[in-house]
Amino acid sequence: MSAADSLMADASTSAVKAESGADAAVKAEGAAGPASSADAKPAGDASSADDARAANRTLYLTNLNQKVKLDVLKQSLLGLFGTYGEVLSVTAHRNVRMRGQAFVAFKEQDAATKAKAEVAGFPLYGKPMQLDYARSRSDAVVADEAGGVDTPQVAAHKAARLEQKRKTRRNNPLRRKMFAKVLAAKAAAKAAAEGGEEGAEAAAAVPVPAASKRQEPQMPDEYLPPNPILFLQNVPGNVGREDLEKLFQGYAGFTDVRLIPGRPVAFAEFADSASSAVAKDALNGHEFGAGERLKVTFAR
Repeated sequence: MSAADSLMADASTSAVKAESGADAAVKAEGAAGPASSADAKPAGDASSADDARAANRTLYLTNLNQKVKLDVLKQSLLGLFGTYGEVLSVTAHRNVRMRGQAFVAFKEQDAATKAKAEVAGFPLYGKPMQLDYARSRSDAVVADEAGGVDTPQVAAHKAARLEQKRKTRRNNPLRRKMFAKVLAAKAAAKAAAEGGEEGAEAAAAVPVPAASKRQEPQMPDEYLPPNPILFLQNVPGNVGREDLEKLFQGYAGFTDVRLIPGRPVAFAEFADSASSAVAKDALNGHEFGAGERLKVTFAR
C-alpha cells in the first residue's frame, strides 16, 4: 500500500496529526529557512505535458482549501509529505496571487517523484490536490545543494529570481498599457501648462485617457483583495433571488444575496472573506444554461 493510499484511508487522523506537528514544522523551517513568495516559479499551464517539465525536488501544489488557516495548512502538508522523505520547506502565502497554492521542497529527488505520483488527487480538507514539478528550484533546495543559506550560490539564485520577477512585471501587458496612459496624461498636462492657448488646444486635441482625469486605475478583477461580499455578473433575467440563495446557501458563512433591479448583477454576502473565497472559486463560471456563465469576483 502506498503512502498516499494509507493517508486516504485515514485522512482525518492525518489532519489531526499534522495540526499538532508544530515541532516537525519548526524543524523543517529551521533546516532551510522560510522561503519567499517567489521561492519557486509555478508550473504554469496545467495542460502542458509533465515530461516537458524537468523533474526537480520542488513540487507545486494547487487547488488547496483557502478556508484553512495558513499555519494549519502548512503543518498538514508537512505531515502528509513528510511520510515520503525529509521536507526542506513548505511555502504558502495569503496574498491574492498565491492563495490556494503551495510549494514543497524535498531533500531527495526520489521522495519528490514518489510523492508527486501518489499524492495527486489526495483530498486534503475536502479538496483534491493538484501536483506538478515547479518550473525552478526553490531557495531551500539551492541552499541544501550549496551547503548553507549564506553562500554565493544562494545569493546568485535569489538575485536571478528577483531579476526575472522584475522582467515579468515590466513586460506585463496590463502594466505597460497603464504606464502608457499615465505618460500620455502627463504629456497632455505639460503641454497645456507650458503652451498657453496653443498648448491647451493641442492637449485638447489628444484623446484624454482615463488616468489623466485623476481617476485611480481600476485593479483587474482577478487581483481584487478578499472581501466578505461577492459581486455577481452575467445573472440571467430569469434567475431570481431564490435561485441565487439556493446556489450559495450550500457554502459555509453565507448570509444574504441582493439583486440589482433591471441589471444582470447581484451581491452575495458572507460572514467573512475566507468563506466568500471558497464560494467564489467554486461558483465562478457556473453555467445556468444556454451558455450563460456566472462571473463571481470579490466586490471592490
